[in-house]
Amino acid sequence: MTFAPTRSAGLARLEQFLPAAGRRYAETRNTDDGAAPGERGNVSELSPWIHAGVLSASDVLDAVLGAHSPRAAEKFIAEVFWRIYFKGYLEQRPAIWSDYCTGRDAALAAVAGNSGLRTGYAAATEGRTGIGAFDVWVHELRDTGYLHNHARMWFASIWIFTLKLDWHLGADFFLRHLMDADAASNTLSWRWVAGLHTQGKHYLARAGNIARYTASRPGGALVAEGLAQDAAALSEPHDYARQPLNLPAPIDPSALEQPFALLLHDEAAHHAVLNLPAVPNLVIGAARPDARSPGAVGSLAADFARGAVSQGVADAAAAFDCPAAIWEADKPLSALIADAGVSQVVLPYLPHGWTRDALWPELAPLAAKGQAITILGDLDRATWPLAKAGFFPVAKAIDDILAECGIAGANRAASTAG
Repeated sequence: MTFAPTRSAGLARLEQFLPAAGRRYAETRNTDDGAAPGERGNVSELSPWIHAGVLSASDVLDAVLGAHSPRAAEKFIAEVFWRIYFKGYLEQRPAIWSDYCTGRDAALAAVAGNSGLRTGYAAATEGRTGIGAFDVWVHELRDTGYLHNHARMWFASIWIFTLKLDWHLGADFFLRHLMDADAASNTLSWRWVAGLHTQGKHYLARAGNIARYTASRPGGALVAEGLAQDAAALSEPHDYARQPLNLPAPIDPSALEQPFALLLHDEAAHHAVLNLPAVPNLVIGAARPDARSPGAVGSLAADFARGAVSQGVADAAAAFDCPAAIWEADKPLSALIADAGVSQVVLPYLPHGWTRDALWPELAPLAAKGQAITILGDLDRATWPLAKAGFFPVAKAIDDILAECGIAGANRAASTAG
């Protein structure tokens, strides 16, 4: 199985993974067995579809709770909420994203202007460091567009503390190649490993830990010699103050009485997760994977993003029996909606990150005139306000959030399975 950018493929992978989402996941999730894409039995590999908005977190949680009890699936449910938490955290500290972009650009400029940095960066990104495990993961990332979550932590730690490369460059490398790359999860996870997300608490990769959790790979355990044994957490000169959330109100059906266009983008590419209360007169697709980085974006990541939007637009046009259009980066949105005779645009929420950076400059004038209506899912609306600091307040509230959002499982007869 490959990561096909369609809702049917995402649902098929969800169905395939469901039996393992309970206690088996809790017991085996840290193992990186090196299996081919779609063949890992201990992790879901659903993140590409979730990031693209082809599947929603609600889709996944409801299916899992239909197959397992909340306690049996506790670890997996928490992992889904980590992704939601990171988004809510970044929404309240948007300067983290803008400062990351500034730091990335400065780091890339430093590499271009320094032959020593350029040599080290090339060795790392081409998998020629001599650290066996790291080099395997570089090629795996480039070749498949995916890495096991535990491998991502080891990778980031080796990049920062052993290779002593700028963390912004590593985060950028991930964004350019991961099909599931997410501005919030990626940036904040790299900051967590570095000791910036939770100040002073960093993560050091250990050769023994890597060998233990990669022992079942086809070629045997991965070797990681020469890792830093002791390193100080990174620091920065300031804290990021939390900003008040300004979330859109739940959509009022009366607001959609005028002709409108539905805008699907590469973080919300399918209409099925939106529960639109009215039928659009036009579906517009806008994929911007190249905005992830000033550098070249890997073909697997870019193709998945573009494919998800393209298929999502086709599915929506068929479902709503309306025309479709593609908003290319070099075309004005205003011309598209004017030609279609629509007065407003409805779009899924644009979280802080590259997609918002690419699309919002043209959407902002429409929003100022009340012609851009944003949809935010109930799960995000209930969770993001709790993402003020650490994950614990979110974790503590998971049961209440699920109840508030009506996520109880489609098949409660199986609720005691594990």
